[in-house]
Amino acid sequence: MPALTNLESMMSIAHNLGFPRIGAQRELKKAVEAYWKGELDEAGLRNIGQGLRKQNWLLQQQAGLNFIPVGDFSYYDQMLNTTALLGAAPSRFGFTDGALTLAEYFTLARGDKNNFALEMTKWFDTNYHYLVPEFLHTTQFKLGSEWLFEEVAEAQALGIKAKPVLIGPLTYLYLGKEKQGGKEKQADLNRLHLLPKLIPVYQQILARLKTQGVEWVQIDEPALVLDLPQAWVDTLASTYAALSQDSPKILLATYFNSVEEHAEILKALPVAGLHIDLVRAPQQAECFLRHFPEDKILSAGIVDGRNIWRCNLAAALQTLQTLRATLGDRLWIAPSCSLLHVPVDLAQETKLDQTIENRMLKSWLAFAIQKLAEVATLTQGVTLGKEAIAPQLAQANAALESRVYSPKVHNQAVRQRAAAVTPLAEQRQSPFVERIVTQQARLKLPAFPTTTIGSFPQTADIRTARADYKHGRMSTAQYHTKMRAEIEQVVRQQEALGLDVLVHGEAERNDMVEYFGEQLQGFAFTEHGWVQSYGSRCVKPPIIYGDVSRPHPMTVEWAQYAQSITDKPMKGMLTGPITILQWSFVRNDIPRAETALQIALAIRDEVHDLERAGIAIIQIDEAAMREGLPLKKIDWPFYLAWSVRAFKVCSAGVNNATQIHTHMCYSEFNDILPAIAAMDADVITIETSRSDMELLDAFHAFHYPNDIGPGVYDIHSPRVPSTEEMLRLIHKALAVIPAQRLWINPDCGLKTRGWPEVKTALQNMVAVARELRSSAVV
Repeated sequence: MPALTNLESMMSIAHNLGFPRIGAQRELKKAVEAYWKGELDEAGLRNIGQGLRKQNWLLQQQAGLNFIPVGDFSYYDQMLNTTALLGAAPSRFGFTDGALTLAEYFTLARGDKNNFALEMTKWFDTNYHYLVPEFLHTTQFKLGSEWLFEEVAEAQALGIKAKPVLIGPLTYLYLGKEKQGGKEKQADLNRLHLLPKLIPVYQQILARLKTQGVEWVQIDEPALVLDLPQAWVDTLASTYAALSQDSPKILLATYFNSVEEHAEILKALPVAGLHIDLVRAPQQAECFLRHFPEDKILSAGIVDGRNIWRCNLAAALQTLQTLRATLGDRLWIAPSCSLLHVPVDLAQETKLDQTIENRMLKSWLAFAIQKLAEVATLTQGVTLGKEAIAPQLAQANAALESRVYSPKVHNQAVRQRAAAVTPLAEQRQSPFVERIVTQQARLKLPAFPTTTIGSFPQTADIRTARADYKHGRMSTAQYHTKMRAEIEQVVRQQEALGLDVLVHGEAERNDMVEYFGEQLQGFAFTEHGWVQSYGSRCVKPPIIYGDVSRPHPMTVEWAQYAQSITDKPMKGMLTGPITILQWSFVRNDIPRAETALQIALAIRDEVHDLERAGIAIIQIDEAAMREGLPLKKIDWPFYLAWSVRAFKVCSAGVNNATQIHTHMCYSEFNDILPAIAAMDADVITIETSRSDMELLDAFHAFHYPNDIGPGVYDIHSPRVPSTEEMLRLIHKALAVIPAQRLWINPDCGLKTRGWPEVKTALQNMVAVARELRSSAVV
């Protein structure tokens, strides 16, 4: 193993695992979408990408980092980049050359008229979505796209101390999926058996990087924090023995949870360093310190890469000093994980400087650039002593104390109400088999009822109206008139299409979480706090800083108006407590279960008001229920208990005749179906089209008791599936779901799509439902 350099032997090293790639003003999003629309050519898109990379590298260099990640940039997704690098595009796309063009790369992500896109699911327990690699028995790997090597050369030309970042081979395979091909059965393929084919390509990549003069390479193996089957763990030693043969020094990075159960194996690997997450799993430091090899460095992920709260520098420094007492200068300091999951720069939030209260809130926060400063400060403190960072310590401590004692954070009435919740508040009046009879009598829906998930296209005109209203350029009366016109247009379109259960389209909503957070107490908002969710889709998560309550109704006016202009059932659309929790930056000073219950009580009030307003169907989206599941199975029962309780608290107080829907998307449900059934929603709609209805196998095996609406087309792709394609999926669904309990709907909301494709797709969907009703299936 190569010896440590003089630089590394003199001081602790500050480094980063990854940086947000979208740009502080979402420059990448805008460029990619312009390219898709034909408004920007490939050269223009690549120029913008190169400029963003340069900007990000120089920011990190100026922050004082010793090693800077390269290869964390992507035009869509890092797992898709890995698929391109490994020449592993699925054969069904017909791309025979290992090196994908940019157009082919985006086809994998978005599909085309002949192919549905790669399946998408959540990256561990984050709100980031990755594109799932597909594997067949015949899958081959070969060195593919040259982008990584080109980016390393770019960085080196700028004088950047580049640390290339790779998704590790075990994580890449483990997060992929077997697919059926030819005569082979899907179940016959074990992804782990592809590892011998994969390792030689990783060896080529590492050898190429070494010839480029790369000193360290970061290989991310976050799959190690999961409950991996023993066979996967057993391959670690041989895999990394092979990878380290002709390679730069390898920093094996884990994050999002503890890997202490693998500590002895990891310490014995022939790698030059290990990174562990000491924010999510601080307890694991002890087992790694015991007999830590003298020829390795330990990278301490001590600054939270997942949340926006300022680091407690004093506590972090104390932890690092304990580590340094054993490791000496073999201690590296970093964020816990890639900073992909936080906004770019708090300095952009100038509106938070306008009042004393907001300035106080701002003092509690740190975005990516500020987190780099915290890493550099801690590195200086652990190397030179506490006195060297005394001003920063004093400032951080003052901010922490102001948060602890702020009256903005604590609301005793909210806490007392949550403490008084009894099991009675969690129960519907009657079991589903009785409720559904009452609901059918009220709603009079046909077989295979059709609906959508909630949102309709958010046009430039709608966004302009919201912005004008927000900035005072449009009066409240004008805004309400505009939104009512948009609602009526959406209702008439749905009536013309022949949908059975309508939605109001959500024109007034900027985001399914932000909209509610803006009307709840205990939430704060940024102007530029954008985070990538998938591809070009960015979200601006609210900040939950205090106890949560609902001061007034949030959706009733819009739902009531929509119902007043149609005879068809109108769904009231709400976001559930767990999704609001997961898709916000959540306070870290009380347990998440407490915050979830507070949100649930606020949503419960809204549900009651919708019911009193005559809304017969209320959808409470819990898209993030599975996403919030802890990564270790030992922690599942506690999470499922409080998350299911939160949903039932917000949904259970209605009459039998009021139908409760929920929606979940881009998650694997197989292992939590009992908990989903315990939520006791009358109808659940789920994403299934990208998996070709594979997700429904679990619902069949479990005998899910209530109604199900499996998505029949993928709304995250611009392609419009034919009626034949939708009908094929529905027949697959009918093999596992009784016809009388099957709804027909898209995978998710239609907010990001255009009206022409939406109309055509929904026309096809309604035609499928009508064909089924006229057949012998019913």
